[in-house]
Amino acid sequence: MKKYKTLLFDVDDTLLDFAAAEKIALKMLLEGQKIVVTPEIEALYKKVNSGLWTAFEEGKLRRDEVVNTRFAHFFREIGREVDGAELEVSYRAYLDKGHDLLDGAFELITDLQGRFDLYIVTNGVSRTQYRRLQDSGLLPLFKRIFVSEDTGYQKPMKEFFDFVFSRIPEISIEETMIIGDSLSSDIKGGNQAGIDTCWFNPLMKANRTGIAPTYEIHSLAELYRILGVEFTKE
Repeated sequence: MKKYKTLLFDVDDTLLDFAAAEKIALKMLLEGQKIVVTPEIEALYKKVNSGLWTAFEEGKLRRDEVVNTRFAHFFREIGREVDGAELEVSYRAYLDKGHDLLDGAFELITDLQGRFDLYIVTNGVSRTQYRRLQDSGLLPLFKRIFVSEDTGYQKPMKEFFDFVFSRIPEISIEETMIIGDSLSSDIKGGNQAGIDTCWFNPLMKANRTGIAPTYEIHSLAELYRILGVEFTKE
């Protein structure tokens, strides 16, 4: 069994329940704009937002262009003109408070922290990610946090991983693995960077992308098998 030393963890929908945080933040924002939140409205926002973040991953948009225009794009779809940057400030305040952990995440990281070198690699807004990691209790368990906003690059860009690798002392690429829920960001990025990848796929989605992870897990507890260690009960 292959031995790993360095583990790179994604944050959203890998350790923290971003879907839940996003749902609450969006509801509060839209209700403040006198808009009734329906499944159709949520789906429309996710379509607009996802498209912009995909463009960001592909290097076609800057992060600030994504976050400061997404609500302008979304509201335009429903026939209203708004100040996207202003609404982003309100949305960000709601989103910053979302720090619910996914099942088993805190126990896993607490247990692995003393046996592996753990790092966070995440796309997004630095202030938001630090706040959520701090409030969840995860922040002090990682040796360092790498957020795309701070690096100047984003997953899956090779430059993002080059930035990370250059700041991890005595890193061995052969002993490094990234764990994340996104094929297009985490797994593609890890593949391009030459490290092993673990796709966290709790909903058992079909992979029709052509992006091949080294491993696939459906619960965080399955990571123990890949790492060749057992859960340590204190």
